[in-house]
Amino acid sequence: MRQSRATRCPSPVPPPGSRGIDEILTAARARLDRLDPEQAHLAYRSGALLVDIRPAAQRAAHGTVPGSLAVERNVLEWRFDPRCPARLPQAVSYDLPVVVLCQEGYTSSLAAAALKDLGLHRATDVVGGFAAWRIAGLPALGPTPLPPSPLAPPVTAGRALH
Repeated sequence: MRQSRATRCPSPVPPPGSRGIDEILTAARARLDRLDPEQAHLAYRSGALLVDIRPAAQRAAHGTVPGSLAVERNVLEWRFDPRCPARLPQAVSYDLPVVVLCQEGYTSSLAAAALKDLGLHRATDVVGGFAAWRIAGLPALGPTPLPPSPLAPPVTAGRALH
């Protein structure tokens, strides 16, 4: 008799008080006044710091927003805590408007909530991240999608025709 995968590898029982990532993300976003890409662009043009937390490889592969400040996620809190000796020169006020940008708008929500925990009460993020920024046609530098090749195989490639 063959056992199903669920029988062989049951899901672990979460410890009391733990939360799943969906719950953590929902709680983080409930604390933010998230901005769509156009609102984020206006905030940036009005003086907010636009902080790109994506790793360097992701920025290279997808592009960047001109003038954004690249601060990778793993050092964000140290760079923006006004009490920290490793802070950025811009991080001298808890009133600093910070708009966090990641690739699709998930990690940025968690990061912006972490900045709020530090006391930066105006921290927020971009709904949809850099991908939505690009789709909205806002200023971006870096790779652009290549047009489809005229030599592309037909849609039916790999399927048997009846």
